[in-house]
Formats: sequence, C-alpha cells, structure tokens
Amino acid sequence: MAFDPSKKFVRVVALRPNGFVEFDFAVGEPEIFVEMILPATAFDEFCALNNVVFLDRRTQLKIGAGDMDWRLRDAVHERFR
Repeated sequence: MAFDPSKKFVRVVALRPNGFVEFDFAVGEPEIFVEMILPATAFDEFCALNNVVFLDRRTQLKIGAGDMDWRLRDAVHERFR
C-alpha cells in the first residue's frame, strides 16, 4: 500500500475532567503518530479541518517490542517514577 498523506487518523486516548482530549494523530499511516492534547472545542475543529478517520480503542498501535512497547504518556505514570 502506498503512503497517502491525504489520509489522517485520530484515536482518542482519554477525556480529561478539565475538558481536554488526549489523542493520537497520524498522517498517511495510523502506525506512525504523535500524541496530542487539545481542549474539546479545538479538538472538534481540528478533526473537522483535517477530515480525520477515527480509529477505535480496539485498534492498538504497536510501536515496537519489549522495552520500546510504551507511549510517552506512560512515562509520567509508569516508566519513570
């Protein structure tokens, strides 16, 4: 499959009590993503502007194996206590 930069993907990771949305954003391939956080209204605008495809929570991303199988958001809560 060819890389298609017009396809954009979002996976919601968490909805914070303060109204922020934590999510993964990918361009072209859902496996290569950045972790982002925006207020809910800005998140909605961002998704509409980018015409994203929403991925559900069952669609897991594997960024590696073993010691590299973690996310940046895990660093505060699990990895570096």
